[in-house]
Amino acid sequence: MADQQVTGIKFSEKMEGPFALGATEPDQGKKKGKADNTKMVMRGTIAIDDIDQFIADSDHEGELTGTIEFTPFGGPKPSKNGVFKLFSPTSDPKLREMVYEMGFEHEGQEYYMAGAKHVKHDRMFDLWADTTTLFTTLHEGSDKSGPIVGAGVLSLGILDLKSMLSTFEVTDADNPGEWSVGALKFFAFFLGAVVKLYKSPLFVGMILRTCLRIMHWIRGRRA
Repeated sequence: MADQQVTGIKFSEKMEGPFALGATEPDQGKKKGKADNTKMVMRGTIAIDDIDQFIADSDHEGELTGTIEFTPFGGPKPSKNGVFKLFSPTSDPKLREMVYEMGFEHEGQEYYMAGAKHVKHDRMFDLWADTTTLFTTLHEGSDKSGPIVGAGVLSLGILDLKSMLSTFEVTDADNPGEWSVGALKFFAFFLGAVVKLYKSPLFVGMILRTCLRIMHWIRGRRA
């Protein structure tokens, strides 16, 4: 029996929003960033080398590379030590996090951006906000154990979502069949996590139709 082909997933994402030095909480930084007209822009590429291993991993961890732009620092600053986690468990069984973290340097000083989307069904129709809002802190040093020197809230807009989907790839797929299987595994994992969290037939049907449309749209672009 031939070994099963190992396929992965890759896509790029852009999020931006008001962000300020001196703030220690994301909502505080959002308010101060709006007042000071300062913002952060994160452009990142998520790479998952092995979709089966990614799904089996309890943290559902991939690699994040990209750049950071921040008004007081200029940019773009290339990232290092980036981490991505999708629906990573927390101490609250009803809460999962989408984690985006990356380090960078500015004028010889190391900084670390630590962001998380909080996915929790605590009010009606909050799926969009939960999966597109990144609560973010900026730390001095090479990881998030360093002191917080800034904070803010980044978000993914409708046009950014469309742009993200246009970058979706199944890596190491040798033929259309392997591409389809890899994509189905990823979207089935995403759908399954949403169903467990939101436990609503409305969401099940809506997300399933959306996933099928996304796959059809992506494959149409590849044709």
